[in-house]
Amino acid sequence: MAHSGMQILGFMFGVIGNSCVLAAILSKEWKITSRASSVITATWVFQGLWTNCAGNALGSVQCREHLTLFKLDAYIQVCRGLMIAAVCLGFFGSIIVLVGMKCTKVGGTERTNGKITFCGGISYILSGLSSVIAYSWYANRITAEFFDPLYIEQKYELGAALFIGWAGSSLSILGGAIFCFSLSEPKQPPRLGYGTAASVFSSRTKAYKDAGDVRSAKSTAIPPKQFDKNVYV
Repeated sequence: MAHSGMQILGFMFGVIGNSCVLAAILSKEWKITSRASSVITATWVFQGLWTNCAGNALGSVQCREHLTLFKLDAYIQVCRGLMIAAVCLGFFGSIIVLVGMKCTKVGGTERTNGKITFCGGISYILSGLSSVIAYSWYANRITAEFFDPLYIEQKYELGAALFIGWAGSSLSILGGAIFCFSLSEPKQPPRLGYGTAASVFSSRTKAYKDAGDVRSAKSTAIPPKQFDKNVYV
């Protein structure tokens, strides 16, 4: 198992990453555009997964939710599902790694704690991958519409929520990787110390002694034959 410091670092990465993912899903700036003929009359229109908002240079901001679920584009609905799954996976991953970390001492044996932290690391990685897919799909749709000359509707640019989400997803994946690789330990070659050399010497001495005992036993088991001087007569 890895040291407690590495596990604490991975846990911090996972919690911060999941917080960024949660902030991104609640943000209203997934895509943004501006309509400005002057600084005074500037108007910003920005949109999130749940609301559409508009603000002006005077500080007035008005938002309304998406009217109906069935009229939304398919990519927005898929991104909603992926983001909700990412937040849930990150939350349960944090609870799982808290149980299995060495510094908490909540789990059972060291082997059991290793399996628990491995499952928590997998949850962090899946959370990061789910959110990355959502951000990338959403950003690809915005970019394709912006550079499409045949697209005549309002064109948007990438909002701040996407960049915050990408950073949080990277931290979640990094934290999960730390917990997953914490199970592997480098194999150390066996060391030949004084005790090992003494044991080898004693085993060889014992083997020679046993061989000598066997030879002596054979020599005493069969008595030599005594021949009388008249045996040849």
